[in-house]
Amino acid sequence: MILSIVVPVYKEEASIPEFLRRLQAALSGVTEDYEVIFSMDPSPDGTEEVILRHRAGDERIKLLSMSRRFGQPMATLAGMHYSSGDAVIVMDVDLQDPPELVGEMVAKWQEGYDVVMPQRRRRTGEPWIKRLVNRIGYAVINKITDVRIPKDTGDFRLMSRRVVTEVLKLKECHGFLRGMVALVGFKQTLISFDRPPRLSGQTHYNRFFGSLRIGFNGIFCFSTSALTLATKAGFVIAGGSFLLMAVYLFCKLMGWPIVWGSPTLVILVAFLGGVQLISVGILGEYIGRIYEEVRDRPKFIVEHQKGFAALQARAATRGQEARHSTGESPATNKR
Repeated sequence: MILSIVVPVYKEEASIPEFLRRLQAALSGVTEDYEVIFSMDPSPDGTEEVILRHRAGDERIKLLSMSRRFGQPMATLAGMHYSSGDAVIVMDVDLQDPPELVGEMVAKWQEGYDVVMPQRRRRTGEPWIKRLVNRIGYAVINKITDVRIPKDTGDFRLMSRRVVTEVLKLKECHGFLRGMVALVGFKQTLISFDRPPRLSGQTHYNRFFGSLRIGFNGIFCFSTSALTLATKAGFVIAGGSFLLMAVYLFCKLMGWPIVWGSPTLVILVAFLGGVQLISVGILGEYIGRIYEEVRDRPKFIVEHQKGFAALQARAATRGQEARHSTGESPATNKR
């Protein structure tokens, strides 16, 4: 059994030593055949130097360095792409994803589950408004999208090799891992844990709202319900305008004075303008994502890597074995 640990990092030099200490202690009771892949956006601090210093003492620690900052979702997909394990665990380096859960996750995988997702019981150190936004976000996503994402789960999860293979086949460029894993399916299970506070440093997402971009990807990339909502709102407002017209007409026929004047008109115009802008904004969210998909730009670009020579050699060997098994000569595979 080979286990791959994919860890996206950016400006995390202070967290890496303690993370590796606890992770290696947890893995010692599970398997000695593992790799820890740090997938790093270029960091202005000493993150890369710290990783390379630890790699000098353990070649199972590997590094992918992106050519620019692509963001955590793309760094995660890059690590998954370069992984070679029979199972892949994605986790953060800030120790809010406890390494001590690795043994339990692997045990569930060995029971036959393809995806094992730790689910947070408590979120220590997070403000109440962020917890509220998370709860509402998961409720909305699960209400309107085509896939179901268990609440209070993040990217922290174990995936079998076949799940990783299917996720990497998907063409979406948003990198919303929770939705992509839910989309490919397979046998999934949950384990509960209490999420501890961050070890050091500051989160790179908004302290109160998290990453709204990731949340919007969950809504707009897995559902068209927002478009339907805009249509329904249009019908409701149109019906309200007809009702108001009927009230005006009734008052006129009864000879009653109409007390509503220009303030009513201003309120109605402002309200309708706001609804129109919201509808256009929803269209823009979908069109923007269509534009990103049509461009088909690379999801990530690796500037340099450390520790993957053996992986490349194994890939070349597998390619040669595949050609021999199909009776192809090496020349027939060239274009």
